[in-house]
Amino acid sequence: MSRRNTAKKRVITPDAIYNSKIITMLIVRILKNGKKGIAQKIIYETLDIIKDKTSADPLQILEKAIRNATPLVEVKARRVGGSTYQVPIEVRAYRGTNLALRWITKFATERSGKSMAFKLANEIIDASNDSGNSIRKREETHRMAEANKAFAHYRY
Repeated sequence: MSRRNTAKKRVITPDAIYNSKIITMLIVRILKNGKKGIAQKIIYETLDIIKDKTSADPLQILEKAIRNATPLVEVKARRVGGSTYQVPIEVRAYRGTNLALRWITKFATERSGKSMAFKLANEIIDASNDSGNSIRKREETHRMAEANKAFAHYRY
C-alpha cells in the first residue's frame, strides 16, 4: 500500500465561449508545451468546422461523440498466483469520458489532413455517427472484456 497522499481531484472551470467543462477537458487533451492559446484556437476552429459541415449545434455533436466513444467496461491486469489475468471491470463515468476524449484526440492526430482542427472535426463527426477509429477502439475494449468474462470473479 502506498503511503503517499491520494491525488486531489482538480476543479475544472468551464471555458469562456461555450461555458462547457467538456470543451475545457478537450483543450487540456490537445495542449502541448503549455501553449493553451493555440490549443483553444484549435478547439474553437474545430467547433466552427463542425457547425459548417453538419449545420447543427457543435456542442451537442461533441457530447454525442463522447457518449458514443465512452466504454462501459475495460480490462485490468491482475496478478493471481504467478499468472496475470485480464480482469473486466466497469468504467466510472468520469474515467469513461476521459478515455473517450483521449481516444478521439489520439486518433485525430493520426489522421491525414491539413490542420489539427480539420482532423479533430472529422474524428468528432465520425464518432457522433458511430463510426471512426475511436468507436472501433471502444468496440475492441468491449470485446476484450467479453472474452475475459470468466475472470470476473478476480475483481477487486
